[in-house]
Amino acid sequence: MTPAPPTGIPAVAVVGIGADGWGGLPGASRAALADADVLIGGPRQLELLPAAECPGERVPWPSPLRPAVPGLLAAHAGRRIAVLASGDPMFYGIGRALTEELGAAALHVLPHPSSVSLACARLGWPVEDTEVVTLVGRPAARLAAALHDGRRVLVLSANAHTPAEVAALLREHGFGPSRLRVLEQLGAEGESSYEGVADTWSHAPGDALNVVAVECRRSPDAPRLGVVPGLPDAAYDSDGQLTKRYVRAATLAALAPAPGELLWDVGGGSGSIAVEWLRAHPSCRAVTIEKNPVRAERITRNAERLGVPALRVVTGAAPAALAGLPTPDAVFIGGGLTAPGLLDAGWEALPPGGRLVANTVTLESEALLTEWYRRHGGELVRLAVAQAVPVGGFTGWRQAMPVTQWSVTKPLTTTTGTGTTSATATATATATVPAQAQNSRS
Repeated sequence: MTPAPPTGIPAVAVVGIGADGWGGLPGASRAALADADVLIGGPRQLELLPAAECPGERVPWPSPLRPAVPGLLAAHAGRRIAVLASGDPMFYGIGRALTEELGAAALHVLPHPSSVSLACARLGWPVEDTEVVTLVGRPAARLAAALHDGRRVLVLSANAHTPAEVAALLREHGFGPSRLRVLEQLGAEGESSYEGVADTWSHAPGDALNVVAVECRRSPDAPRLGVVPGLPDAAYDSDGQLTKRYVRAATLAALAPAPGELLWDVGGGSGSIAVEWLRAHPSCRAVTIEKNPVRAERITRNAERLGVPALRVVTGAAPAALAGLPTPDAVFIGGGLTAPGLLDAGWEALPPGGRLVANTVTLESEALLTEWYRRHGGELVRLAVAQAVPVGGFTGWRQAMPVTQWSVTKPLTTTTGTGTTSATATATATATVPAQAQNSRS
């Protein structure tokens, strides 16, 4: 249910405006701005409004913006408020923060064509086939996850230096042949553009209001990173504590990430499980817990290089380090299973319907998983994988240590005290083997 607006605050008009300013606004947007007692927006946006037609008090957004929203709205309670936004307020705009604060019923949103719509119109790119990555207030490393040969990507720039940062990131990730086109002041009389190739990019910074269009081209010698779990082991910096490619793919399949869900990756190692959980969808979230500070730093580097810098890394030993973390949708335990209370803490943290997956290569931990399997069900499977290796002048199989994996879904409803339990959830599991037997982390 949409919350009612706070007492004393009338419906807030949220007006999208483009680089073409007042002249590009339709009648309804102009009327909302002309009628407002208070006009809130960025300095650049406020300057686009003619004083004669928009006599309301002008209030620029403070920095940082998000924490200031509640106080600023409360300070003008009872007055007619109009908030200015760039383009479409609900597309990476202030509309989201205002909806979270006031509820949709308290807003009257009047969108303008977004920079993405305008850029695709100039380029002839279908909007639905174009990936969009915003770097406004976000690290450039986010772009790495969107780089795939032949894809078209629009980058919403943070400032005039973003195009050069994009070109540098493309070169670093093996996409130097990619063509870039920078579109400045879209929709304004002074609209302009320039282009080039990432490998030879030498343009000086231009206008701060720009969008970067990228036609991705991968270098022939660059590694190919797919969109499904199971990236090559070489994609990660590791000291050997790495969930190997095949067991990683099986583990992610058992964890079954879905948009918006949160993973706890306990015993992070090199961070591969959390990284590929985050790569499954831009809205996925993950926390990895790693007691070794050197490995924790390595996880952060791996996450940035593979395009998911939002991965939260907690340095500490579980289960103590789990205290205070947000409720997970799934828990993966890839190390330290025999630590007292670890499995209990992971199980208790899960809500009904949450998934727990645990991997091990030791007999002691396998015995523990067997006991939990007996108590809670799910599936317990052990598979072996062998790799072809040279044997003299011939080829033979080298068996790796088997990995035992337990996977279970927490029941949706449980009744106690009557001797009956109703579990409406299902449980799945997979087990497989690491490529190198010497690693204790699967």
